[in-house]
Amino acid sequence: MKIGVLDQSPIISGYRSVDALRATIELAQRAEQLGFSRYWLAEHHAIAALADPCPEILVGRVAAATSTMRVGTGGVLLPYYSALKMAEVFRMLEALFPGRIDLGIGRAPGGDMRTAKALAGGRYDAAENFPQQVYELAGYLDGNLPDDHPFAQVRVMPEVDTSPEIWLLGSSDYSAALACQLGLPFAFAHFINSHGGDGVTRAYRQQYRASARRPQPRAMVCAFVVCAERSEHAERLAQSIDLRRLQMALGIDSPIPTLAEAETREYSAQERAYIAQQRVRAVIGNPTQVRQQLEDLRERYETDELMLLTITGDYKSRLESYELIAQSC
Repeated sequence: MKIGVLDQSPIISGYRSVDALRATIELAQRAEQLGFSRYWLAEHHAIAALADPCPEILVGRVAAATSTMRVGTGGVLLPYYSALKMAEVFRMLEALFPGRIDLGIGRAPGGDMRTAKALAGGRYDAAENFPQQVYELAGYLDGNLPDDHPFAQVRVMPEVDTSPEIWLLGSSDYSAALACQLGLPFAFAHFINSHGGDGVTRAYRQQYRASARRPQPRAMVCAFVVCAERSEHAERLAQSIDLRRLQMALGIDSPIPTLAEAETREYSAQERAYIAQQRVRAVIGNPTQVRQQLEDLRERYETDELMLLTITGDYKSRLESYELIAQSC
């Protein structure tokens, strides 16, 4: 299986943002040694549990700390930025690390709406201009905006011979449909929405329109995974993300709970029911169980690649989870 890593740079209770970013660099270096194909960094804003609001900067740091693995964003939240500026940023990254840069694009706010409006200069509408932004961004990177486009003659620097791979990311059919129209790869976020994604990715393949960038469709599914030597231990480790998801539902903004914090938390029957509902978004088990579940996901979604997100209550068990997956897959 072709497998990559999605890293949200989690801040675990008792640690600081700088610790989370240091753990990201360490995990990226180990992921390359383990043979993971891609390493993507996510954009989030004003969230106590996640340390990376600007993945376009962290991509450069991770790429500099590695040598062969593709590095990219999962993703840049394009509605906040101009298409030209993002084209310049990723042209620069491509110039520095040719043939290794991925530009994953999302349209979610990546935080609360107050922060979204502040980032967007007081007005935020993720859907209004997103298709045009993606179209222009690809056009700037490839130098093929139509002659009648008002900015067709804008010179995008630095000028390089290669271009980043562009991926559209989504948890519904919106970005999949846009990826079809523009001839771009598509990644479905199963870790956000575990319902209907298989139908979305199959429709993407069936309706795909070939482009100069990508003659054939390419699909990926992004899954949340916790793997341990024993399935019982994996279930224990998953309690940290169980509590994290409950906190999000309750509007509690705090770092990722440690396992000790999760195990000592008392839950109501309603809270336990909510946690059980959220577990369908996760792959949890020993290496054999995880491998089988990932193969099932890949077949059900008819995808070419998998992207795995692991968050636990400590950085050591997170790293060990990826090591076990690499050994088994």
